[in-house]
Amino acid sequence: MKLLENQVAIITGSGRGVGRALAEIMVEHGAKVVISDKEHHVAEETLQAITAKGGEAISVVGDVTEVHFPKKLIDETIAAFGKLDILVNNAGYTWDSLIHKMSDEQFQKMLDIHLVAPFRLIREAAPYLREAGKQDIEVGKVHYRKIVNVSSVAGVTGNVGQANYASAKAGLIGLTKTVAKEWAGFNVNCNAVAFGMIDTRLTQPKEKGESVDGVAVGIPEKVRKMFEQSIPQKRAGTMREAAEGIFYLASPLSNYVNGQVLNINGGMYT
Repeated sequence: MKLLENQVAIITGSGRGVGRALAEIMVEHGAKVVISDKEHHVAEETLQAITAKGGEAISVVGDVTEVHFPKKLIDETIAAFGKLDILVNNAGYTWDSLIHKMSDEQFQKMLDIHLVAPFRLIREAAPYLREAGKQDIEVGKVHYRKIVNVSSVAGVTGNVGQANYASAKAGLIGLTKTVAKEWAGFNVNCNAVAFGMIDTRLTQPKEKGESVDGVAVGIPEKVRKMFEQSIPQKRAGTMREAAEGIFYLASPLSNYVNGQVLNINGGMYT
């Protein structure tokens, strides 16, 4: 059974990682997907992988924190597919430091990508989500549209060394709940996922030397192993497992779920 037949979904940060896994799941369920990523080569690689399997997709390359990019992303989506049903704010990275050592730039960068960018995208998508829902209701049609924001356990409980990231992710939860209250009456469901430790390049052993925009990402191997042992399931989640949680909130299975935070963390806390 295809749950997203002929629906159109934008997924930011979908050139790799959880975003790519989600794009692949959505295409399997009949969706038309917009691959959005800052890196041209990874966006194109994902696009080609999807279309090679018969999926329908486009890629829109750009930086979600750039002030004009949300309009470009929405405009190109509408030009290609004529509508928008699902928006997933997934793009992001970490830039860790203890509070007393953290720069203004570090703090602001995390706010920009994890909170300001989702706000701008949701606002830009309003005609195709909120207003489209309002028009449906006026003619007696019921069609649910979805927004899923990717938060983190850090945004729920805080985390040492992540005052910037935790603040942004906590703010994203507040944004999620506010959009839900404002747009629920137009059959728009706005929810969030809060990931614990998911196996992505952001949580790979730091010794591998991964970076985003010149910022080193990852977790020292020793710390990573200790963190895994604190998870009741004793392991990190896979990208597919993380994506499946987002998929649930983007699908018709969640039509009466609104303003919620789905914790995907292997039982790390309850």
